[in-house]
Amino acid sequence: MADLARAGIAVHVFNQRDIAGILAMIRTLGGLIGEFGKADALASQFEQRLDQIVSVKRVSRPRVYFEEWDDPLISGIGWVSELITIAGGEDVFPQLAQAKAAKDRIVTPEAVIAANPDVILASWCGKKVVPDKIRQRSGWDAIVAVRDNRIVEIKAPLILQPGPAALTD
Repeated sequence: MADLARAGIAVHVFNQRDIAGILAMIRTLGGLIGEFGKADALASQFEQRLDQIVSVKRVSRPRVYFEEWDDPLISGIGWVSELITIAGGEDVFPQLAQAKAAKDRIVTPEAVIAANPDVILASWCGKKVVPDKIRQRSGWDAIVAVRDNRIVEIKAPLILQPGPAALTD
């Protein structure tokens, strides 16, 4: 990137870290390629769909632990926490979601046990999630999500890249 800029080539870098950033990136990219109207319409469609999801009446809000990595345990980043909330859940580690670096979102197994999530969503950043590995962790049989077999893998390209797929798929 720096080399391209030094060579006089125009460079635009996206580093969106939340849903508002994803929507702004779509609009900005549309503007860069001369298709702002189409990009704005697409972003508006995403906003409307997210608003529809938020408006669904729910009886309860399941507590959700999102596991981005398994060794060490790393909880979800900002846009993942936002999506959990939009979908009607409650992130069990919302205070960590704003940390940009994975090292700042490390959690202990004991913290997850204490949080006692109703659902565990996992996406191990390019490697297959193995629910049995999660079930077999010491003390995790006490977690509601483990007891009730609510461990779900979300493929990394869908959720760990802050772009349109995170809003649609």
